[in-house]
Amino acid sequence: MSRLESFIRRLEAQRAVLERVIVVARDVPGMALELGLGNGRTYDHLRARLAGSRPIFALDRQLAAHPGCVPDAEHLLLGEFRDTLARLARRIGRSVALVHADTGSGDEPASRAQALQLPALLDPLLVDGAVVASDQDMRPRWTALALPEGIEPGRYFIWRRSSNHSPA
Repeated sequence: MSRLESFIRRLEAQRAVLERVIVVARDVPGMALELGLGNGRTYDHLRARLAGSRPIFALDRQLAAHPGCVPDAEHLLLGEFRDTLARLARRIGRSVALVHADTGSGDEPASRAQALQLPALLDPLLVDGAVVASDQDMRPRWTALALPEGIEPGRYFIWRRSSNHSPA
């Protein structure tokens, strides 16, 4: 498979997963979180699909998004996830219903290490029933959900935090 074909498949999978988590989290009250703003494509998609029904917070190390895809200052947090997620948890508490985490980088060991830390950082923010989608296997203690049809296992992951969940 060419790199172009692989890129197209990744974007198709990303869109299908976003559509799935929007539907699954529809009746879960709370905010949305875009973890890894990047160039802002998925933030923009969530913003369009959620149409103001939930506030969306976006976090990233540094701002690199297209100018039309940058959240307002109140909903943008820049810095390391361990710092920005802790700061957000103090600010909004357990009020997040939907998370899209696109945190993989070209550095596989660093991406893997970060992914394994994210469940403990996210858990204080998640309401019961919250849905988390990620491009990395975070190996959380949340319930794994099925991927949309046609998405290769391992390309994306979806979980639900349930009320009987015990933090890592």
